[in-house]
Amino acid sequence: HWWAQTITVAYERARGLRPPHGGRDGLFTVSASKTVGVGVERLFDAFMDDELRERWLPDGELRERTAQAGRSARFDWGDGATRVNVGFEPKGDARSQVAVAHERLADAQAAEEMKLFWRERLNALKALLEG
Repeated sequence: HWWAQTITVAYERARGLRPPHGGRDGLFTVSASKTVGVGVERLFDAFMDDELRERWLPDGELRERTAQAGRSARFDWGDGATRVNVGFEPKGDARSQVAVAHERLADAQAAEEMKLFWRERLNALKALLEG
């Protein structure tokens, strides 16, 4: 099933039927990831602790929906029209990876803006935690 969907999406994109980051529902999803030189618990805390999060995501409006400590967290963003899903994976004792997916974006421009935004913010997060 996964391969069939991959082929379908590639076909639609090649013919201009589906824009990059666009879904069947007309909404857009973007993602960004970063490997950071801290344990997964510390990386998870950087998203869950309001004071720590404010240091690397000062204008972020995340409201927690659900979370599994050290594994994943789901948030509403801003007015709740979009969602942010975050996954965490340990890469040993002193390294871990975070992957952010921002879903339900209204258009391609918003998707590109948020992709750049999350890349910048994850770089800031890495600098903060490793600094």
